[in-house]
Amino acid sequence: MRNRVVVTGLGALSPLGLTADALWDGLLAGRSGAGPITRFDPDGYPVKFAAEVDGFDPLQWVDGKDVKKLDRFLQFGIASAEMALGDAGLEITDDIADDVATYIGSGIGGLESICDAIDLLGDRGPRRISPFLIPKILINLASGHVSIRTGARGPNFSHVSACATGNHAIGEAVRLLQYGDAKVAIAGGAEAGIVPLAVAGFAKMRAMSTRNDDPAAASRPFERDRDGFVIGEGAGVLILEEYEFAKARGARIYCEVQGYGANSDAHHMTSPHPEGLGAKRCMERTLRDAQWNPTDVDYINAHGTSTPYNDAAETKAIKHVFGDAAKSVAVSSTKSMTGHLLGAAGGLEAVICALAIHRGVVPPTINLDNPDPDCDLDYVPHTAREMKVRRTLSNAFGFGGTNGCLAFGALE
Repeated sequence: MRNRVVVTGLGALSPLGLTADALWDGLLAGRSGAGPITRFDPDGYPVKFAAEVDGFDPLQWVDGKDVKKLDRFLQFGIASAEMALGDAGLEITDDIADDVATYIGSGIGGLESICDAIDLLGDRGPRRISPFLIPKILINLASGHVSIRTGARGPNFSHVSACATGNHAIGEAVRLLQYGDAKVAIAGGAEAGIVPLAVAGFAKMRAMSTRNDDPAAASRPFERDRDGFVIGEGAGVLILEEYEFAKARGARIYCEVQGYGANSDAHHMTSPHPEGLGAKRCMERTLRDAQWNPTDVDYINAHGTSTPYNDAAETKAIKHVFGDAAKSVAVSSTKSMTGHLLGAAGGLEAVICALAIHRGVVPPTINLDNPDPDCDLDYVPHTAREMKVRRTLSNAFGFGGTNGCLAFGALE
């Protein structure tokens, strides 16, 4: 017997706003968060736009003396975790602190601080390097800082699995709670990768859209004329609780995490298996873990990056798993609006799945003007759809062939 695990708190920073509610409002409005890059001067770069988090003030969450000790991704992780705890109405007191875990991952961590330090080292020498450099860049400090700030003394890990990071962090935290090794987990992902080196590197791979004349229309998953992803930044964090613990304290419950699957394509360092076989097996593992049939699923939040290979492979994977039911399940890619948050994507999209169940609305896929003939499912084009959402899957697939899938269900 495994403990049931429920979602009681949501925290989000995204290109659509600085709260989970702002994210949701932007999604339902079909608004793109993409625009010209302001984090650095993109002159001379082949890609000059991104989906940035606008208006974020770290001083709302961190003391002024500490801001310079924290890379932007750490600031995002701290703020989203604090928001999620507030939303859950959960205070980590001494009597529960040993049973509160912290699992916040990132795909690339403090890359901005690394790049800045390399420039400083070359210009002014090693004496000018900050003693805080190493803790600024380490990915596990996302969980570490949240643990220190909140007093959570349970297991403290940060998962690193490229664009599947957020799903893996949440899924592994669920496992922890299911088997009684914690009662509460603060879980998700944080990323701040809109820096010159990342943009140059992804552009050189030809993975990013170059639609510089129309950034808002650049992320177009499943569309015939898609030409790559739009890099985004932000964080998404869930408060997960063992069901009986949450019920005893009278917590508001968004949904239950009923399944988790993880596996590998074992195919290529960047491209998915062309038939979507790794994604297929990952979804099948998740359905088996949730004890669902494919026909039980109402909505799939697709990985849907807007890259030619990923979208076609994911569509094939869904068809493999769902068979005749594939065209009757709602599928959408919210990356069409948020851009791709890399290691934070799964965390943010888990927030979205919880809200879809809680509020009975499926967010759309925008910019789907001319569907790819090979992508022929119900992608909820352009406009959000009100519908009863009882069960959702959230897909996340990363470089190296790493896959993660989560199953969220209405509490029954």
